[in-house]
Amino acid sequence: MDLMPDPRTLAETESAMNRHIEGLQIDFAAAHTVSSIYRAANAIRAHITNAVLRQYDLTWSGFVVMWVVWIWDGMETRHVAESAAISKGTLTGVVNTLESRGLIMRESMVTDRRLVQLRLTQSGIDLMTELYPKFNAVESAVV
Repeated sequence: MDLMPDPRTLAETESAMNRHIEGLQIDFAAAHTVSSIYRAANAIRAHITNAVLRQYDLTWSGFVVMWVVWIWDGMETRHVAESAAISKGTLTGVVNTLESRGLIMRESMVTDRRLVQLRLTQSGIDLMTELYPKFNAVESAVV
């Protein structure tokens, strides 16, 4: 698997795309705008991951799950997955990792034992209290 970045420039990519979409009914301005937003979001995500999350051994998904659970003081798993924009299967893996690190815990819901609520442990709360200002400082610098 090649992990090297694509050696083609943005201009080369757009030129190649133009060759393929010539004659098609395409709103190029809309495609360009959405593509630019996507690239910018990915660049910011990578930057914040490298600048902040790596030092805490957190992935982007792990951070987002912890953030959602933290701000709502707990949340049912299906709503966490939806809020974090990840699948329930992905959430299971993320929660397993965070739980093994003592950052999050699962609790059966009193009203329906089939449902599971996630809560941060005190270690998870302490981590978010320390981490979030650093995360936000990078957000501020990016903006």
